[in-house]
Amino acid sequence: MPFRDAQTHLGDIRESIDHINQFVAEMDLQAYANDLKTKSAVERQLQILTEAVIRLGDDAERICPGPDWVGFHGMGNILRHGYHRVDDAIVWNTIKQELPPMRAAVEKALKALGVPPVKP
Repeated sequence: MPFRDAQTHLGDIRESIDHINQFVAEMDLQAYANDLKTKSAVERQLQILTEAVIRLGDDAERICPGPDWVGFHGMGNILRHGYHRVDDAIVWNTIKQELPPMRAAVEKALKALGVPPVKP
């Protein structure tokens, strides 16, 4: 279901990660959990990120090895369809534990495609 090219989807993932990091830069989990605007903004960026993951399709692991592509696909389903089950602690853990290595892997894949790096 590729709507655009892999380079564009990887760029969308990188951009979403950078936005999320800006949104939560000065926060801890408690501050995040208590800030509806930030949670809404983060969840929207995660929706964009997970849609880009879906659009990368089965090629994701070949193009950009490392991230838990299946897990992010599942997270997107929860954000879109099971929004009432979104757990702030899981989202926070994803931000802090999963997104940094994903960004590094995406940056490496983009570099291999000839796209210049972008500082976070």
